[in-house]
Amino acid sequence: MRKLIYVPIIHSAADMGSLGKAMNHIEVSDSGASRFEKHSQTIDGYWQSIETYFDNFDFNPAKLKIYQDGMFLDGEMALRIINDGISAGSKNSIIISKLIQRGAALMQTEEIKLVMDEYNSIQAMMKSKTYIRKIFHLLRYKLLKPILLHRRDRYISRRIGETLALNETGILFIGAFHHIIQRLPKDISVIELKQIEKVRKYQKTFQSLSKGNLPQLEKLAADLREKI
Repeated sequence: MRKLIYVPIIHSAADMGSLGKAMNHIEVSDSGASRFEKHSQTIDGYWQSIETYFDNFDFNPAKLKIYQDGMFLDGEMALRIINDGISAGSKNSIIISKLIQRGAALMQTEEIKLVMDEYNSIQAMMKSKTYIRKIFHLLRYKLLKPILLHRRDRYISRRIGETLALNETGILFIGAFHHIIQRLPKDISVIELKQIEKVRKYQKTFQSLSKGNLPQLEKLAADLREKI
């Protein structure tokens, strides 16, 4: 039997570098500083609960593999990416670094072209100089996003299936809107560290920007911050 601990992640600005800063600016403009501050607190609490879990996680170092959203490298270059994330304040990177220090192996998880296709689409939208160009790239990205995610999900699930050996445990840190589980080999047992549907629902509710959904948003935020 093979086991995969599935961690649906909420990307923070620290995870996305300069692109994350630009997206933060848009979210603050759209949702208001107070609402965004609460969102930031939710993300912090969410990651704190995950960090606490893995700080107390008992594992065989020779049998633990880490798969990370967007990680298209391995070896020293992959470690550099993790260290860059730590320097930026990424909790995701800090958790992975701690596991690596305890003997876990960080795996190349994605195919570089597929990751760059999505990154370049977002970057084109964020760097557009005119309103018309921004709308054009936004619509283009919305049309392409399901296709890009599907291709990435197919690659990630195949990569896990090929590299996670019998009696090994994998940890997958992946954005909540990916769909990996149904594509995995049937002999891989999946444990959702946080409920994927709750994470998706929280993000959709936050992005809807409706004042009427504040009670629901606060309930979902509290659920995400709960200890594991």
